[in-house]
Amino acid sequence: MRILIITNEIPYPPISGVTLRNYHLLRRVAAQHQVYLAAHIYNPGESDGIAHLQEFCERVVTGALCPRPMAPHIPGLVRYALAGKPLDLEYFESPQLTQAIRSLASEVDFDIVHIEESLLALYLELFPPGRCKRLLTFHNVCFEQAARLSKFASTRKVKWGLRLFSAQMRRWEPRYAAHFDRCIAVSDTDRRLLLAANPGLRVDLVPNGVDTKTCQPLPMNGRVPSLLFVGHMGYEPNVDAALFLTRDILPRVRRAVPDAELWLVGRNPSPTVSQLQGDGVYVSGTVSDLHPYYSRSAVCVVPLRAGGGTRLKILEAMALNRPVVATTIGSEGLDAVDGEHLLNADGAEAFARQVVRTLQDRELSRRLATNARQFAVSRYDWDTIASRQLQIYDEVTR
Repeated sequence: MRILIITNEIPYPPISGVTLRNYHLLRRVAAQHQVYLAAHIYNPGESDGIAHLQEFCERVVTGALCPRPMAPHIPGLVRYALAGKPLDLEYFESPQLTQAIRSLASEVDFDIVHIEESLLALYLELFPPGRCKRLLTFHNVCFEQAARLSKFASTRKVKWGLRLFSAQMRRWEPRYAAHFDRCIAVSDTDRRLLLAANPGLRVDLVPNGVDTKTCQPLPMNGRVPSLLFVGHMGYEPNVDAALFLTRDILPRVRRAVPDAELWLVGRNPSPTVSQLQGDGVYVSGTVSDLHPYYSRSAVCVVPLRAGGGTRLKILEAMALNRPVVATTIGSEGLDAVDGEHLLNADGAEAFARQVVRTLQDRELSRRLATNARQFAVSRYDWDTIASRQLQIYDEVTR
């Protein structure tokens, strides 16, 4: 089959949740089909990954999606408003990528067009109905994610902006999804949320995964009481989690473990996150290899209070033999059992208490890490996940 996959970012190097998923599935699908990739580029340095992707993709086309002054967006915002589309989606429309996709589609007769993320769903309009099968993956359900995030917004302006976006997406997102032949959710929670909003949708479950062959168990760290939080540090739910962790949780942990340190590791940290650096808190910025940070860590923490989908970084930590403490939202969508595969806690006091338990109880830490590794291998290896996506491709084109 000839398959066009459209992504919001170049999926290489795979150092954030969405790029990890896109890269591993892209590579496995390309081993059996002709895969073409279209992706946004946010800054010139991201184009370095194109050469690697061309090793297994038939062709890679890109288009810049750069911050622009408000004035150039006004015609597009008016057009979106008149069409009843959420205004924020206009910021995810790249004229360069639109032209590149049109040119590619004029040369290649695609069997499947697969769009990753509902924020990009409007690229579907480049492909008339009946020309090919059309799929949409929900890495998150945007209307639910924005509603959750609005509860922890730092200002009233941000809060009401998120509520407006949530309301617009709640009306538009599940309705527009009906234009696709199949939808894919990464968690059963999101699948049920979409079906409740639009029972007419066909929604399949293809969960997130981990490369358990590359992520081999690391020896337990007995030297430094180090907490590790990994994620895209410009992504708003992660920014909120980093603030919550540093300001509310870490001081409580240090009452019992005074020398506890915290590492915030991930690409494009926002100014808010960068300012957290200091006093035993380390902000790494973009790194090419996460393994040294996992090696140093004693516990991986996922203190998310907003978001959706499932956390690939939890699965990565589990595969690397690291104990995990997460909020219930942080571990949402995984079939992990609290107390067996990880520890769940909500609220700063309860979360800090579970972190301290993990740091001080070596046997508990070892047991959680061992169980988590077995859980990741048996349920979430990318080869298993990719086989389900390949099965869906076969079904829609049969």
